[in-house]
Amino acid sequence: MQNSIKNFCKDDDKIYKTMNRISNFYIKEDDIMSKITDYGLLVQQMFGTKSTKGTSIIGSFQLSQLNSGSIQAQLKAAGIDTNSKQYKAAIKEMMQNGNGAMYTNIQCIKNSMKCYDKDGDYINPRNGLAGLVVTDENAGRQKRIISIPESSKDEMFEQTKKEFLQENGVANGDTTRRTDVYDNLYRKTKKDDRLAAGYTMQQYERAYRNAFYAAARKADPKWEIGKPIPSGALDGITRESVEANLKKSGSSLDIQI
Repeated sequence: MQNSIKNFCKDDDKIYKTMNRISNFYIKEDDIMSKITDYGLLVQQMFGTKSTKGTSIIGSFQLSQLNSGSIQAQLKAAGIDTNSKQYKAAIKEMMQNGNGAMYTNIQCIKNSMKCYDKDGDYINPRNGLAGLVVTDENAGRQKRIISIPESSKDEMFEQTKKEFLQENGVANGDTTRRTDVYDNLYRKTKKDDRLAAGYTMQQYERAYRNAFYAAARKADPKWEIGKPIPSGALDGITRESVEANLKKSGSSLDIQI
């Protein structure tokens, strides 16, 4: 199911690029936000441009007509459960981004629903997982330290060390594979804890990187980010040695000096 949703959203993104209006798609690693498209424009390009006289496209209707008996009958006939959280989430976003005057059709609604799970949570098209969008309802649960798998911390430690050495301490957003580490973590975590797991991992990632920076400066006090790292400077740094100096302070993990 996740693969089909992921593939749909990827194909959908290609369609969106042809449109005049594309809303923001997340991405901070811990603040994954959904993308919402003006479906009216999508329909217009799929079936022809809306006339200047304001006549509707064949098979399409305005969102303001959703509650009419005829449209509800069409939705029901198409197998759409208008009481489902999945449907309500899709319509809510369409209304927010296009208002009631926007045009849509049954297929567009079905397509939009595929990007939400049964609980109405947005599914990230990159990894096929839900529970990664920060909302008013779950924002308070994000910034907390929770237990995450040791294997995930191992993976982050090794990836951070590899990239620190490879890029001479530079955080290179073009070459980093840290997103893969986070995705692997999310797959091991239940949906309601994914935001907190990502936040927790960020604390460990920061601690590992700071430890590498300190070790490089210790080996050469004149070393600066971007310059070659002294040979063997990080050899004595282990994940356990870094975490042994971590102390929980509120909603963060700080290195004890």
